[in-house]
Amino acid sequence: MKKYIKNIVGVLAIILIVASCKVGPNFQKPDDETPQTFRYTSNATDSIINLKWWELFNDPVLDTLIATALRENKNLLVAASRIEQARANVKFNKADMGPKFGVQAGAGVSNQLLGLPTSSNFESYNAAGTFNWELDFWGKFRRSTEAAKAEMLGSFYGKRAIEIALISEVATNYFELLDYRSRLRISESTLALRDSTLIIIQARFDEGYTHIIDVNQAEIQKGITQASVPRYKRFVAFTEHNISLLIGRNMDSVMTFKDLKEYQIPDSIPTGIPSEILQRRPDILQSEQLYKAQNARIGVAQAQRFPSISLTGLLGVGSADLSNLVSNGLGWSAGASLLGPVFEWGKNARRVDIERELAKQYLYQYENTVLTALLEVDNSLVELSTYREELIANEMKMRAAKNASSLSRQRYYQGVTSYLEVIENQRQEFDARLAFSENYQALLSSYIGLYKSLGGGWVSEAELEKYAAQVAEDQNVDVNTIDRDSLYYVGQVVDYYLTPQQEQQRKEERKRLQEEEREARKQARRSK
Repeated sequence: MKKYIKNIVGVLAIILIVASCKVGPNFQKPDDETPQTFRYTSNATDSIINLKWWELFNDPVLDTLIATALRENKNLLVAASRIEQARANVKFNKADMGPKFGVQAGAGVSNQLLGLPTSSNFESYNAAGTFNWELDFWGKFRRSTEAAKAEMLGSFYGKRAIEIALISEVATNYFELLDYRSRLRISESTLALRDSTLIIIQARFDEGYTHIIDVNQAEIQKGITQASVPRYKRFVAFTEHNISLLIGRNMDSVMTFKDLKEYQIPDSIPTGIPSEILQRRPDILQSEQLYKAQNARIGVAQAQRFPSISLTGLLGVGSADLSNLVSNGLGWSAGASLLGPVFEWGKNARRVDIERELAKQYLYQYENTVLTALLEVDNSLVELSTYREELIANEMKMRAAKNASSLSRQRYYQGVTSYLEVIENQRQEFDARLAFSENYQALLSSYIGLYKSLGGGWVSEAELEKYAAQVAEDQNVDVNTIDRDSLYYVGQVVDYYLTPQQEQQRKEERKRLQEEEREARKQARRSK
């Protein structure tokens, strides 16, 4: 017996030494070549860390809508569920690394002895505990767990990307709603003015002071403005529906806090440097983790080319008579097995090739995500600059058009000019007011687009404090010494791992929910 134990210990020592190795490439972070500055910015050395962009608009309604969306949006709830799925998948893969214990029991009757029929029937009974452990010689299970962990991190960053996109969508739709309501009011006020103008011109025609064509032209202008009213009512309703969907509610009207032009336009936004985008943008971080996961799967495929080694054991009882099942004493067996591919027409080698090519695809996707991110920032900066220039021009145009429209009406009533001049100036005034409102909304939305492209997003106080405590524990420092502002874009403030206390709380919560569910089923059965 001592000899057996000695041999087993020796084998296990060799196993532990060999098992420390893993086949397959170790992950290396891709080299990113980014420019030193963005193409369209003059303040590239500044930082965005200390900016909380939602506070710039000072709108409690917008804040409430965003908070509701972050709590109730269905796509975000799906993303949160994917995180829990990824957590479970990590533990699922880790379970393959340990030994497996089981039980087996059986009973049978046969008329065969040594495979040949006999004149008598033989009964058999057995019960045993089993042991099986596939040794992770080549790192197959460890690489698989590595891939699962990377996918879990990717799911966190994916959720953050959805949050940032969601915040941007809510804010953009909110300002579009303000714009459509502004244009609706412009249309309604213009309609009232043109209606009164038509009455005056009709009276002048009845008294013989003008021609019927002036009446017809006034009717045309009233019709044009009148048609814009239901159009903007439709746009208002559609935008309200979009906001309702984003916040996870049934279709309803949306309250607004103030008029569009009452919102202050920020002077400038510090953008930082392009390399910082790689740490801010959750879509980039997610793409990196997906590439890491696929890189680990190359190791899984390579490990499958080598033989698998398993230790097996059995301890139990057996008898030809059920009443004597436990009287014969315990029986046991122990062994090891080796199972490996010999010749499969290159199937295992091609499996490695497949995973390598998939890794290339994930790398190219990552590189494209980086390029797209930099493009979005530069495009947003271009929008900011050009929309500002447009707004200045449109504001000057609107003031001039208002003045010209007023003067032309006075000239017409004095008989100095034709009604065609009035029509043209009224049209220009109407178009200028609509263009200014649309331009103002586009400028506000371009700020939102820039924050989105820079990787900005909503970070709750609870989340920030949780992350600060996590960092303080990791660094072994007092939590009060942690600068909260510096945490906003570090890892996008995701809780990518749980402390033992948090894990225990999660287990207790699941247990409580399960007990409540069982009690509810019992109550339902009793009520029947």
